[in-house]
Amino acid sequence: MTDRYAQVYARSLSEPEAFWAEAAAAIDWYQPWERVLDASRPPFASWFPGGRTNTCYNALDRHVERGRGAQAALVYDSPVTRTKAVFSYAELRDRVAQFAGALSGLGVLPGDRVLIYMPNIPEAVIGMLACARLGAVHSVVFGGFAPNELATRIRDARPRVILAASCGIEAGRTIPYKPLLDAAIELASEARPEHCVILQREQLEATLESSRDLDWDALAAQAKPADCVPVAATDPLYILYTSGTTGVPKGVVRDNGGHMVALAWSMRNVYGVEPGEVFWAASDVGWVVGHSYIVYAPLLHGCTTVLYEGKPVGTPDAGVFWRVIAEHGVSVLFTAPTAFRAIKREDPEAEHVRRHDLSHFRTLFLAGERADPDTVAWAERVLGVPVIDHWWQTESGWPMAANCMGLEPLPVKHGSPTVAVPGYDLHVLDDGGVELPAGETGAIVAKLPLPPGCLPTLWNNDEGFVSSYLARFPGFYLTADAGYLDADGYLFVMSRTDDIINVAGHRLSTGGMEEILAGHPDVAECAVMGVADALKGQVPLGFAVLKAGVTRDPQEITAELVQRVRDTLGPVAAFKQACLVARLPKTRSGKILRGTMRSIADGEPYKTPATIDDPEILGEIEQALAELGYPR
Repeated sequence: MTDRYAQVYARSLSEPEAFWAEAAAAIDWYQPWERVLDASRPPFASWFPGGRTNTCYNALDRHVERGRGAQAALVYDSPVTRTKAVFSYAELRDRVAQFAGALSGLGVLPGDRVLIYMPNIPEAVIGMLACARLGAVHSVVFGGFAPNELATRIRDARPRVILAASCGIEAGRTIPYKPLLDAAIELASEARPEHCVILQREQLEATLESSRDLDWDALAAQAKPADCVPVAATDPLYILYTSGTTGVPKGVVRDNGGHMVALAWSMRNVYGVEPGEVFWAASDVGWVVGHSYIVYAPLLHGCTTVLYEGKPVGTPDAGVFWRVIAEHGVSVLFTAPTAFRAIKREDPEAEHVRRHDLSHFRTLFLAGERADPDTVAWAERVLGVPVIDHWWQTESGWPMAANCMGLEPLPVKHGSPTVAVPGYDLHVLDDGGVELPAGETGAIVAKLPLPPGCLPTLWNNDEGFVSSYLARFPGFYLTADAGYLDADGYLFVMSRTDDIINVAGHRLSTGGMEEILAGHPDVAECAVMGVADALKGQVPLGFAVLKAGVTRDPQEITAELVQRVRDTLGPVAAFKQACLVARLPKTRSGKILRGTMRSIADGEPYKTPATIDDPEILGEIEQALAELGYPR
């Protein structure tokens, strides 16, 4: 370890309150906190209790007041609509204040929930910041989610108002959002919002329901700008739903004070970015990366942030990332390894890179799934800049392990997100909670209390927060990832410890997919697992055993199974294959051997489990997978 990193990391653990009090000086407070950390009610903890602040003020207003008003705050680049726009800090503040006034006019008060169902467009950012300005709690739902998933979130959050666009745009197709929203509201009829505010996009206008729906532009035009509302540091800023192992989403809560302190600290110390520079997180506002590093962190730090509506390939080609970096002067890019696998597949010799001036580009960060060494090495070779894998989760809200470029870069080890970020006390435990030696794989956990910025609980579900994350290893937060620490303290994240799979950076529950397949009238039992995919990292593969006496065409049934998942979860699930088998391999206690089946599909060596009920079934699974083309 370098002296600089080692010193900062050690102090963050030995003197956490002093460490984070110094970091909190980067944030403006209406009222100082009474104490830095309140851990008097374990396992719960809160940061900066007694403090009062406002996230929107810190992201916009204070920069304008201190002379940064003319600087670009938000760059919108949409190759799918051939649209570009730049908003200065002053312009963005004014747009946000105006829309906050519109929400206030609809009766939105501090603590009320506002659900946002929009693509990567400026109005999504404006809606989020307008909620923050009023002290309302936003919950952004990714625009690709189907009505059932959206309805589940409406039921849980019970939003007073829903903000939506008329449609989303993808390469070659337009996705109507309004019918999906209407269907979701019908499904969640017990939690109907008072109003839906619809942004009419010119590519497809929606039909509005006169009793409930309002036109975004018309509403904003007649509104009076609203001032920032001081809120408690411990008040929620947003709810972001993440997949649960039972298929029921968990509402991760993010507070205002600790969230700002952690994100502002991370911009300089993890990403090595200075105010005024251009930072691009190529993600979606519906995911945690979009919340943290498209919207909040860059603006809190006084950077210019890029909002990109498009794909890494096909909009129009595999050179679009380089075009955006060159055109907007991007210094640091943060994206998922999936994006680079897609670019590498389309342009293996990186011919597009040579067509653009990337002299301003300094660092590439990858996260959201395991960054395979081949992709990292390819990116290093073609870009000639550091390629930094780092690891974190929706629950943490900011990096847990990284090569902290703003402290002092450490040597890169391919396959590792490097070391624990200051504030995180990471350990690897065996099933009995005993610390494992270097090199041995176990459950990756973080010692409590978690640093600022991490989830303090789940929305209206303290019990679920404890049972999901804290009960398995008392005194520790369970990441649900498995891996090991090497002799140098480098972390290697190898797999999930539960049934959440990672499809192109999107965490999805195989348990939830199994529930959908099991609902088919011909299915007796089923299993879904994530299998390796060269582009997406993992994709779900389903197995189903039919009920006795079913004689229908197997191809018809498998097509129906695929369509059921697509209709319920949407295309984001990437569920494209289902396989009919006579039996599923199980232990004598009845547990399906999903891990063994995954190893067969991925072409990995495996041992027949000692607890298997009938070893011959594994041969049947191998044959079924071979007919599907596995291993690939």
